[in-house]
Amino acid sequence: MATTDEPRERADSTEAKLERLQRLREEAEHAGSGRAVERQHEQGKLLARERLVELLDPGSFVELDRFVRHRESNFGMLERRPYGDAVVTGYGTIFGRRVFVFSQDFTVFGGSLSEVFAEKICKIMDLALKYGCPVIGINDSGGARIQEGVVSLAGYAEIFWRNVQCSGVIPQLSLVMGPCAGGAVYSPAITDFVFMVEGSSYMFITGPDVVKTVTGEEVTFEELGGASTHASKSGVAHFISPDERACLEDARYLLSFLPQNNVDPPPFAEPTDAPEREDPELDRLVPDNPNKPYDIKQVIGKVVDDGELLEVHELWAENLVCGLARLGGHPVGVVGNQPRSLAGVLDIDSSVKGARFVRFCDAFNIPLVTFVDVPGFLPGTTQEWNGIIRHGAKLLYAFAEATVPKLTVITRKAYGGAYDVMSSKHIRADFNFAWPTAEVAVMGPDGAVNIIFRKELEGAEDPDARRADLIEEYRERFANPYTAAERGYVDEVIEPRRTRPVLIDALETALTKVEPKPRRKHGNIPL
Repeated sequence: MATTDEPRERADSTEAKLERLQRLREEAEHAGSGRAVERQHEQGKLLARERLVELLDPGSFVELDRFVRHRESNFGMLERRPYGDAVVTGYGTIFGRRVFVFSQDFTVFGGSLSEVFAEKICKIMDLALKYGCPVIGINDSGGARIQEGVVSLAGYAEIFWRNVQCSGVIPQLSLVMGPCAGGAVYSPAITDFVFMVEGSSYMFITGPDVVKTVTGEEVTFEELGGASTHASKSGVAHFISPDERACLEDARYLLSFLPQNNVDPPPFAEPTDAPEREDPELDRLVPDNPNKPYDIKQVIGKVVDDGELLEVHELWAENLVCGLARLGGHPVGVVGNQPRSLAGVLDIDSSVKGARFVRFCDAFNIPLVTFVDVPGFLPGTTQEWNGIIRHGAKLLYAFAEATVPKLTVITRKAYGGAYDVMSSKHIRADFNFAWPTAEVAVMGPDGAVNIIFRKELEGAEDPDARRADLIEEYRERFANPYTAAERGYVDEVIEPRRTRPVLIDALETALTKVEPKPRRKHGNIPL
């Protein structure tokens, strides 16, 4: 006989369980207090999840560890254990390519770092490293959670250790969208690129109150560690943006140039700019007067695809331009002396700026294109006493160490040791070109004549006329590209208008380059 008994509705039915899941998800997504959320928006700041929505492709975000909560043993915090703690972690896509992300939530405990907070970040960093994907961190935190004591400090150290293990293996981006102070600043500092937002981002080891107590200096948050300060004075920030949405869009654009990891090639994009395009304006861009400046960015813009250069450290060490662009659809790292700033000389800051950028490009298989117009290293006691020898050696080391394709164009001056440093043939650049306006010599004609012919000039009846004749003779003999070309130090002297097609052809030739590496753990760059 068939039974007609139906199962009884139970509190743990599937429907009830689904309802509970939805309730807990909503609780996790609204972990911050209403007032904290209001303050965040009043300050023009997005919430942690809102930032990820803006950063990632629509609908691509997958959250991990949504229900993680801080340990019950934490001092004085038993009554509040929000799901997710104070950081949102997971993965998604940017332009269809996978990335791992974390976004610190200032509305929950001021974004302070706890043990489980650190564990969540470490987990997605481990996954990013395992799967060979970039990792992007959005920083907005009041620092270590005091109630957890040394455990929170241990969490920072675990993150730092992973930053180092990921370095040079997967791209790491740090978006500072609020406070980042004390030991917390060292995680962004280890990553490849730091983004900051004007008016709301701050980074410093010690705040204004501590600075005043210890040194007597009175300084505001903005002056001490704001976006403009770190973009123009310290060089900590690579990019600054007027608001958070612009910052997130800038991060997306940067990733369009970068490979997923250190074994993948950079992403090729079918060019809309004709590879064979020539630009007659380049023939007239370098002034006849060798002491008159011009803008190297104009040269770069007329050579790269669609004139687009994503400049890195735009406001710091402006005498050296670094940035990412495309040539024939291939991403390239561009380095160029800027005659409009300090006549394009190399100094401490520009050497450090260039060295770090060159090493990043080399780590991630991005070819290097170098535009040279360098009269030498900046003289003076300030530079010497602060270590221009040591810092200048960093740039030399970086170019010499790089095994990616290296292309060089000498547009005008290439004097002294700075000629050697700027990706010369002698430190194994692959293809070196020069414009007819190039001057490759130990030093400029004026200085050389004054040294070589000092005694002759002292005894001359008309020293000024004799000096002018000797300068002209020196310029004819040395201040041109042909002496270097005779010895093969320059592969070809080209018409400036042909720079783009010549470089694209050289780049596509060098893309198959294989460089054997020496057997060593690593070199000892002069840090």
